[in-house]
Amino acid sequence: MLNRIIKISFSVLGAVTGYTILRTIFISNNIKINVNFKIWSFVLFSMAFCALFYFMASKIIEFVGIFIDKIENTIQSITLSEMMLGVIGLIAGLIVANLISIPIIKIQIIGIPFAVILNLFFSFSGVALTLRKRNENFFDLFKDSKPGFNSVKIIDTSTIIDGRILEICSAGFLDGELVIPSFVLEELRHIADSSDNLRRARGRRGLDILNLLQKDNRHTVRIEEFDYNNLEADEMLMKAALKLKGKLVTVDYNLSKVASLKGIKVLNINELANAVKPIALPGEEMNVQVVKDGKEAGQGVAFLDDGTMIVIEGGKKFLGETIPVMVTSVLQTSAGRMVFAKPNK
Repeated sequence: MLNRIIKISFSVLGAVTGYTILRTIFISNNIKINVNFKIWSFVLFSMAFCALFYFMASKIIEFVGIFIDKIENTIQSITLSEMMLGVIGLIAGLIVANLISIPIIKIQIIGIPFAVILNLFFSFSGVALTLRKRNENFFDLFKDSKPGFNSVKIIDTSTIIDGRILEICSAGFLDGELVIPSFVLEELRHIADSSDNLRRARGRRGLDILNLLQKDNRHTVRIEEFDYNNLEADEMLMKAALKLKGKLVTVDYNLSKVASLKGIKVLNINELANAVKPIALPGEEMNVQVVKDGKEAGQGVAFLDDGTMIVIEGGKKFLGETIPVMVTSVLQTSAGRMVFAKPNK
């Protein structure tokens, strides 16, 4: 149907062009001929150009088909606000094209076809420019200064399954809109349907956490559709974060590093947990239970209530006992904090 419409449109344009050319020839050369012959001349000349433009339309249809496919793929991945920006770009392009066409359309022979081409060119250009800027929101200018105007947070699968985001949100450490990409929800469903008992339990826990997040009236939780085919989960998350210009919330160390390299702001829950752990200072004394051997000979390992590992020099002989120790040094790594101590007895 679309092919037929394009061919008919070009045929009409060809007929008008043929009529205009022959009329210009008659007027410029002041040719006086029989009325019937003149009518038939116009008809034949218009039909010849109509046929020429009709056959030219096949190439145009091929180009338009490719262009429309690209437009359809773009439309599927844009939001309603982005679509409205495209409409604004189309209107702006048509206004500019018509202003330029006012003197051009009066030119004999090429005026009308050239005006049509200008309208098409500026229309497509207006839409293309606005879609290229679709990730830029006018209100982004005020996000840093306007209270309560916060960026969205894109939540990944590992964060939902981890579960700590529920307490973090309840404590008010996360503001703005929480966005759950559709592929994350699908991944959670697959995990919850797994034949492996542990994976199935993790998936169901993630769905329960997500349900509790949606019921929390202090935050807006939105499921966002993204159509990214043949991409890995991490790549889809980063593309979603770039598209929404939001912050990525995760507990995945590798994803955090790659996303940061791509200029994406990352909120790593593990880093937050490490940051709020009590700081053990050298010389500080505490009582700990030695629970296992260390990697080095004679070492013992204990853990604080917050999960901080304490490596005790010469602590192996106290395995299973609760002993007083004195902190000798603290090592802070990206994976967490490690405390070194020695028995204080």
